[in-house]
Amino acid sequence: MKKLYYIFSLAFCLLLFTPQVKAQGVKAEISPIEMMIGEQAQVTLSVNADESSKVEWPTFQPRQMLVPGVEVLSTKTLSPNSIQLTLTSFDGNLYPLPPFKVKVNGKELTSNELALKVVEVEVDTTQLNKFFPPKDVQDNPFLWSEWSRPFWLSVWMLILLAAGYYLYLRFRDNKPIITHIKIVKRLLPHQKAMKEIEQIKADKMVSSENQKEYYTKLTDTLRKYIEERYGFSAMEMTSSEIIERLMSTGDQQSLDELRQLFTTADLVKFAKYSTMINENDANLVNAIDFINQTKLENQPVEEVQKPQLSEADQRSQKERRVLKILIWSVALVVVVMFCYVVYSVWQLLT
Repeated sequence: MKKLYYIFSLAFCLLLFTPQVKAQGVKAEISPIEMMIGEQAQVTLSVNADESSKVEWPTFQPRQMLVPGVEVLSTKTLSPNSIQLTLTSFDGNLYPLPPFKVKVNGKELTSNELALKVVEVEVDTTQLNKFFPPKDVQDNPFLWSEWSRPFWLSVWMLILLAAGYYLYLRFRDNKPIITHIKIVKRLLPHQKAMKEIEQIKADKMVSSENQKEYYTKLTDTLRKYIEERYGFSAMEMTSSEIIERLMSTGDQQSLDELRQLFTTADLVKFAKYSTMINENDANLVNAIDFINQTKLENQPVEEVQKPQLSEADQRSQKERRVLKILIWSVALVVVVMFCYVVYSVWQLLT
């Protein structure tokens, strides 16, 4: 009897101090079990296992058929030991759902079976008017006051488009005035004078019997040079006036030679004075020396020539500028009006 008592006591202690192990299993629940076509039902799978257990759930792709006629829409994890499947169906029927297989620590467990009933909507095709009575003539749901502003803006937009097209035609027909700025090379004053003197030499005017023509040509060349070089009207001045103006700018010796040249030229032209060939040569040399001593070489040799537009051309250019501004202004106003009309219509429709 004592021996039996010791055995029961030992067994009780073992049960008391030995850790309890949960019985592993998979439970499947569905809610609701009956639904209309197109509605959704949720299947909850839960595993009775420790949190440290490794659970491998079945995987389903979106729109995957669980059974023919029942689709899996999504899978949601509720906890480490439970997940939720969302199902739907578009065919009325009673669908038995197969058991779900779950692996816990590599061991495959099977859930209980489920069933889903999908109910169709019954339609009596012989009495459609019972649910949908005949429709009467419907009133316009839009008020004219709501549509008047977009309508009149659209009309004005068309008018502005026509005006813009007319301005464009005017602009296209009004040909632009194309002007070209020319850059021409110009001779410096001393280069022009030396070119004229070379021409005098080439014409052999020094030894010509017509001394008046020779001195007239020579003094005119010098007057033009002095006028361009010093900037006063030497062509309209007498010889003494020219010398007097040059007294403060030139070398005294060169001015004396220039005075002698002008004096000789005046005698030949007005007093019929006759000179020798060597005297003509000396005066030509004096003219060349005066030019070489007073010339300015570091001057620009290019000149910009801008064309002069007539009054008609200027009016044409001004008209083209005005037309261009008007065309761009009309285009901007039309774009703004179009955006506003589209926005207003969208607001009314939505």
